[in-house]
Amino acid sequence: MICVSIQHHDLKDIQCLLEGSNPAIQMAEIRLDRCDLSSDDIASLFMADTPLVATCRVAGDGSGTWEEAEEKLAAAIKNGAAFVDVEIEAPKEMGKRLRKLCNEYGTTMIRSCHFFDGTPDGEELTIILEKCKRYGGEIAKIVAKANSREDSERLMSLYNWVGPGELIAFAMGANGRDSRMGCLRYGAPFTYAALSENEAAADGQWAYSEMLSALYGSRKPFGYTSEDLPLAMPASKSFAQRAIIAAALAEGTSHINGYSPCGDSEAALNVAQKLGSAVERNGNKLSIKGIGGHDRQAEGSIFVNESGLLTRLMIPISAAIFNENVEINGAGTLLKRPLKGAAEIMAPFGVLLSPLSGAKGDLKVPLAVKGSLLPGKADISGIDGSQLISGLLMALPLCKADSEVHVRDPKSIPYMFITLDVLKKFGIHISSEMEGDEEFAETKDWAHCTGITFKIKGGQRYKAADFSIEGDWSAAANFFVAGALFGKASLSGLDMHSLQADISIIDILTEAGARLSETEEREADEDQETTAALTVQKTPLRAFSTDLNNCPDLFPIVAILAALCNGRSTIFGFKRLASKESDRGEAILKTLHQMGVEAESFGDRMTIFGYSLEYRLTNDCLLQGGKYSSFHDHRMAMALKVASLAADSPIEIDDADCIAKSFPAFLETWELAQ
Repeated sequence: MICVSIQHHDLKDIQCLLEGSNPAIQMAEIRLDRCDLSSDDIASLFMADTPLVATCRVAGDGSGTWEEAEEKLAAAIKNGAAFVDVEIEAPKEMGKRLRKLCNEYGTTMIRSCHFFDGTPDGEELTIILEKCKRYGGEIAKIVAKANSREDSERLMSLYNWVGPGELIAFAMGANGRDSRMGCLRYGAPFTYAALSENEAAADGQWAYSEMLSALYGSRKPFGYTSEDLPLAMPASKSFAQRAIIAAALAEGTSHINGYSPCGDSEAALNVAQKLGSAVERNGNKLSIKGIGGHDRQAEGSIFVNESGLLTRLMIPISAAIFNENVEINGAGTLLKRPLKGAAEIMAPFGVLLSPLSGAKGDLKVPLAVKGSLLPGKADISGIDGSQLISGLLMALPLCKADSEVHVRDPKSIPYMFITLDVLKKFGIHISSEMEGDEEFAETKDWAHCTGITFKIKGGQRYKAADFSIEGDWSAAANFFVAGALFGKASLSGLDMHSLQADISIIDILTEAGARLSETEEREADEDQETTAALTVQKTPLRAFSTDLNNCPDLFPIVAILAALCNGRSTIFGFKRLASKESDRGEAILKTLHQMGVEAESFGDRMTIFGYSLEYRLTNDCLLQGGKYSSFHDHRMAMALKVASLAADSPIEIDDADCIAKSFPAFLETWELAQ
């Protein structure tokens, strides 16, 4: 990335530059020692969406005192500075105090050293590099005047001693001009440019527009549209499908707001009508008159199209409400996806699942559901996911007697609590108790939960409800990653307190170093949930480690994110991917290898070795374009579209139509961000 050095400007000027520059400023260094800014000005300025580096020099070309510098830098950190640059000459205790503040507020510390007269020998440069790291620098910055080409080359040799993203080193002067761009080729997270030729902070510094053109060429940043309006996200199909089936089972007429059609949600509406409910549409609003009760006659089979969730919801619900055997049929990739663990989970409740037409091997759709759902106490495994457990939670309240279900080794835990949340709104109450190890007891982190017990009172009835569907975090993840890597993304309709597992994309991006800001929006009706306009903007990203066992749908787009972050990223949850719309784990590996990305899997872990877009541009190692398979998987197709922004030629997707399964308007929304 390119960081613009801003000096000799006041607050109003700087804010205008950050908000209205053409071309847009990616990130900026604010020279607090050279800008006339009060404490209040600093507080206001560093709340900006644009990632900012706070610099206040005393040594070298700086001015003022260390006490003044610490006060200004501390104010910047507390108010949102993405980076703070602390000279290695600063008093030791000052460095410690600022380091503590950086840890508290999530600011990346740069420890810097400047040589304005010449370039030290290799041994001294190495000592300075180690000193910057030892004194708290997550990034070391070493800049020296190059009196010869050899000086510049000696300075750049420091990159041999660090990993990508850990060092910013370049040379000043005419002999060092090329190094200001060349440092990106060696793995610097960003370099520095001047606002214009007349505002260079040091000899040899490029003008921003010149460097931007040289680095990116004709590539346009993502998300900077003329309207600059937030992109609306579709309704969460996780909530929509559950709410539609709950409304179909209810007594009376339910009203569902915020609905947007997609393949899986439309399949749920068709099932609701098959159950006997009446459905009316009015724009993004649904009215569903439920069947109220159970013990109904089944008519043929239930068609779930390609929805794995709908399949697993309807297995226990069918057994609860119909007084005869039911067939469940589907289409597309669903017919190839094994229903792992389904027969074992349903057996304690008196339900037998069997393949139709005498099919051999793993249980798949089409299948027969035989027997009536019996209440009782059961211990079941959650290792194969939460969807069938959600179906039990929806079905068991309809039984006459109480039930208790203990789920050991639970996966995709947030989705179980989405089910409980929807059920509560439709008058069904279920208690739950989670258990785990010592870390779970301290943090309540779902990743350390080892079991959940659900206590379900029988004889309950679904009641009609007014229900608003929140925006879909699974869809939003693709746009957030595109914004963090390639420009900017501002999205609306998302609940920042959502139970959706894929809200984890915010934590993942934050760990990778992304900068996010939120503006709350409340619906006109005060009874509606508060949603957020959330913005992520391009910033230097680093490798990360994350566990996706509870949110496996994020895996394709997080893998693309990792491929474009400096360093080695580790993603857990690989084993969860075999039974998705594709064998998603193998699909991701094959896709990354075709792109030229080094990636490998071992057990439940995938490791990806990534490099920033700027590194790839300067080293001519962009992701390889060409013809790619989506494996008929909507998540893979959307991730490929994001990856295309870092490809050396167009990426052609063999089946982009599969995106309609979850987000029919994806390509249209994507074009709005171009």
